[in-house]
Amino acid sequence: MSERIADIRQGMRDSVPVLIGAGPFGLLFGALAVENGMTVWDAALKSATIFAGASQMVGLELFGTKVAPWLIVLSIFAVNFRHILYSASIGPKIAHFSVLQKAVAFFFLTDPQFAESEKRHERGRSISFAWFMGMAGPVYVLWIVETVIGALFGRLIPDPHALGIDFLLPIYFLALVMGFRRRRNWTPVVLVSGVASVVVYYSVGSPWHVSLGAAVGIALAALLPGRPRPMAAADAEPERV
Repeated sequence: MSERIADIRQGMRDSVPVLIGAGPFGLLFGALAVENGMTVWDAALKSATIFAGASQMVGLELFGTKVAPWLIVLSIFAVNFRHILYSASIGPKIAHFSVLQKAVAFFFLTDPQFAESEKRHERGRSISFAWFMGMAGPVYVLWIVETVIGALFGRLIPDPHALGIDFLLPIYFLALVMGFRRRRNWTPVVLVSGVASVVVYYSVGSPWHVSLGAAVGIALAALLPGRPRPMAAADAEPERV
């Protein structure tokens, strides 16, 4: 029990940078949701059930337009395609979770949750369900609270974009990416993926630049040489005659 409590506390401490980075984005979504005709309840329900900032913003831009429903679903899928890769990577690391725990964990598997889980695993520490929820719980609750606050008082800010509030979350994502800079082949993969995203953004359009940029980076990572194979004991010692 004491170990679980310690993991929960550590998870809550690890969530603090996420709360600071995602906070303004939640306020912005709440404000824009009301401006686009949603009620405060609608905005809060959307944050509680979808819990994905980028997808919520894409849906907010497309709902109410004359775009076909299937295109809205496909666009949101394009934005969230990266979560398939997240779950494939983190799945073996949480194999000890029960089926119900895995279902709950994958619902809360956001970008920062994945990044912090990977960092914890690289440090040689097990990803316990207590730690996972200790980090995810505060982020989830505050995301809904901030959506409500933004929906109620967002109109007091005349132009959130002019203040750069919408740019705070991308800055936090950039910090997450930089946290993996010591990994092998990090520089070429990030550069190629970034260039591909920019090209797709200006040629095809949003939100396809997210998934296609990631796909190009993954393809390059698969082609580049991986980690060097550890030298076996038989290779390390000279053959005795």
